Amino acid sequence: MTSAEDLRYDAACIEVLEGVEAVRKRPGMWVGSTGERGLYELVFEAVGRAVNAVLAAGGRVDVTLTSDGGVIVEDDGPGLPFDSDGNREVTGLETMLTRYQAGREPACRHVAYVGHFHAGLIVVNALSGRLTAEVRREGVRRAQEYVRGVALVPPAAVGSTTTTGTTIAFWPDAEIFETTRYSFAVLAERLRQVAFLHRGVELSLTDHRPDAGTREVRFRFPEGVRDFVAALDAETGCSCAENVIAFEQEDPRMAGTMEVALLWCGRDARLRGFANGRRTFEGGTHLDGFRDGLATAVTEYGRDRGLLTPAAVDAGADGILEGVTAVVSVKLDHPEFLGATRTLLGGAEVRACLRDAVREHVGAWLVEHAEDAARIVDGINRRADRD
Repeated sequence: MTSAEDLRYDAACIEVLEGVEAVRKRPGMWVGSTGERGLYELVFEAVGRAVNAVLAAGGRVDVTLTSDGGVIVEDDGPGLPFDSDGNREVTGLETMLTRYQAGREPACRHVAYVGHFHAGLIVVNALSGRLTAEVRREGVRRAQEYVRGVALVPPAAVGSTTTTGTTIAFWPDAEIFETTRYSFAVLAERLRQVAFLHRGVELSLTDHRPDAGTREVRFRFPEGVRDFVAALDAETGCSCAENVIAFEQEDPRMAGTMEVALLWCGRDARLRGFANGRRTFEGGTHLDGFRDGLATAVTEYGRDRGLLTPAAVDAGADGILEGVTAVVSVKLDHPEFLGATRTLLGGAEVRACLRDAVREHVGAWLVEHAEDAARIVDGINRRADRD
């Protein structure tokens, strides 16, 4: 039988865990799982910090898979500062490696969210068997090494330098993760996506693992989501990239910016939505507003010129969206996600802003490109009449 003593619950039963210890005790809370999902989150957290370091001025982030199973993430940003606490130098990097989300961030629209949880470098440090960090700043290279989140020695100057930036090298802890092997293809696809969504940043991925042979990819897309849509178009073998409609706009009503690109090519609708750099797999108000605005722009254009057939009018937004490839990226100061997964965006003002902007820009494009517009409307009519 269960005694009263067994059921007793008071302050003495509460276990308080902080810092690295808390992350290692419940790793799934911080990176999603101890399987592949959590393993990739370590890379994405490190890459996210590096991208934010170079985002404002544009720069480079290099990711390397080492021959002994490690990951190196290096950027050419300004390098984290060194401050004095009166006893020894404490790096901003050291603080980020041992504390939760240290420091204040700018408005969310100016932050690149590469990982899903955005917990910070502390999780990378805590869940790595070994981690080394180097900061290059003000002509000095400073470095520090950790084992399972615990510093071996204080940070120390290790030489001079003429460059700036930060390098994080880590080896995922095999005692924590079910696997410590990364897929080159999975990492390359996510880095490519980040480069599309943050046009000023160049990212590379190099693989030095012996069973794969050295391979490297490099991503930089000056045209942002316009390049994204063109790449999606190329994957289908369509060759319609010259007809991409693209625009970028700020709207204070939603306290953020939107970047939209689309084209009509093929039969299936392929819409990809992003909110603050995160893929919104469940959709949300940004994609709803895009659909509303696109349907309104095409319907108004076709009706005013008597081009749409009755069947096409009856088909409504679904008929107009058929064959559309689009990327809709919003960056908001205060994104409102519905649910804990952050893959469904809310906010009625976001829908209204996207609707109005898409209606305006697509409507103007149709008027200015009458021949292309006629082809698009004809395709909508043919599909509607066929169905």
